[in-house]
Amino acid sequence: MEKPVTFYSRGLKLAGVLFSPEDLTPGERRPGVVLCQGFTGIKESFLPPLAQRLAGVGFFALTFDYRYFGESEGEPRFQLLPLCQVEDTRHAITFLQLQPGVDPERVGLYGTSFGGAIASYTAGVDSRVKCLVSTVGIGNGERWVRGMRPYWQWQQLLGRIEADRRQRLLTGSSAYVDTLEVMYPDPATQAFWDKTTPLALKLFPQWGTQITLESAEAVMAFKPEDVVASISPRAAMWVHAMRDALVPAGESQAMHQRAGEPKALALIDCGHWEVYRGEAFEQVVAQALGWFRRWLNP
Repeated sequence: MEKPVTFYSRGLKLAGVLFSPEDLTPGERRPGVVLCQGFTGIKESFLPPLAQRLAGVGFFALTFDYRYFGESEGEPRFQLLPLCQVEDTRHAITFLQLQPGVDPERVGLYGTSFGGAIASYTAGVDSRVKCLVSTVGIGNGERWVRGMRPYWQWQQLLGRIEADRRQRLLTGSSAYVDTLEVMYPDPATQAFWDKTTPLALKLFPQWGTQITLESAEAVMAFKPEDVVASISPRAAMWVHAMRDALVPAGESQAMHQRAGEPKALALIDCGHWEVYRGEAFEQVVAQALGWFRRWLNP
């Protein structure tokens, strides 16, 4: 069962979808999982199939739009501030804990791509998260942004960010750039973006293809690998695509290396965008469901 929901974060109304198990009996409490979207993603993007699978095996699942994105409130639009997204995620945890039928002591987090970074950081600072699964996530924003581009483009981006910082000081607003100017695409990402963007914009006009330069600065300052050691003794798993050219597998490996037990690292033989479909998606589902069943069930 799926139903639209809303809750507030820092006074802004956030839009979500709550997925509930069909076989819930009166008085019974089940574990729940909050799912975190990727870079500029919205709740309709890639996570509903996993949320449906979670509900199908007895979990509650919550997807939602971060502030400034999708159907959630917040101005200016399309501003990706990771620490604000962490705050939104923590409020999503509270909302899920308050739902009838949810066991507030058995709540987990799932994140994909940049959502894996958000979920990993949130698990490190919020002890209510009893179990984490991050798929193709990012451990160090500066390393990720720097590693995607040639040195001259890196220097050019730093110059644009510095100029934008001065503009924000004087005008109060940040310049907008194409999302792929920050998330610099490998060929597979460019092909995927070119193929899916027209249809996505038609189906979901609330999605956007631009982002503020202030977002780039905030992403570079965001380093989930610095806090993942604090997840232990709660359970954490990182899943990554071995042939991921957009987010190198080293990002998840770095977080796994810094984390304490219990922890796991699962590598899947595919590329970044393949984790959302076909056999690779089934492997992701198997890893995630297995981990959540192990650590969130009695």
